[in-house]
Amino acid sequence: MLKYHAASMIGKIKEAVDKMIVSELGQHGIEGIVPSHGGILSFLYQENQLSVKELAEKIHRTQPTVTVLVKKLESLGYVERKKSEEDQRITLICLTEKGRQLEPAFRDISARLNEQLYGGLQEEEKKQLERLLETILNRF
Repeated sequence: MLKYHAASMIGKIKEAVDKMIVSELGQHGIEGIVPSHGGILSFLYQENQLSVKELAEKIHRTQPTVTVLVKKLESLGYVERKKSEEDQRITLICLTEKGRQLEPAFRDISARLNEQLYGGLQEEEKKQLERLLETILNRF
């Protein structure tokens, strides 16, 4: 029998994921970073430098929200701003050496999180889970 508890379960999963990430960050001795910084760091590890607009599009947040997140990462010394060489009107967000040093811990935490999320599921179940979640997300 259908219980219609999907929204509640999704919320509880999000809380559990955030709690796990914060705990893992603490175990790695990383302070000041919160789960909402993860998307920014993830894309910077992949592409090294992006504009606030590009980051906002990639992590599905508004530019003002990304600006606040970047300012925090900047104050912690993990990212820096620099002007684009091609277009001086564009400010790019880049990893600092301190930010690059976080990558192994970030990868470890991501692997642990994925194991918690997908562990025990068959490959087809993993794909189905992602398809269903993507369908729901796209409705919003």
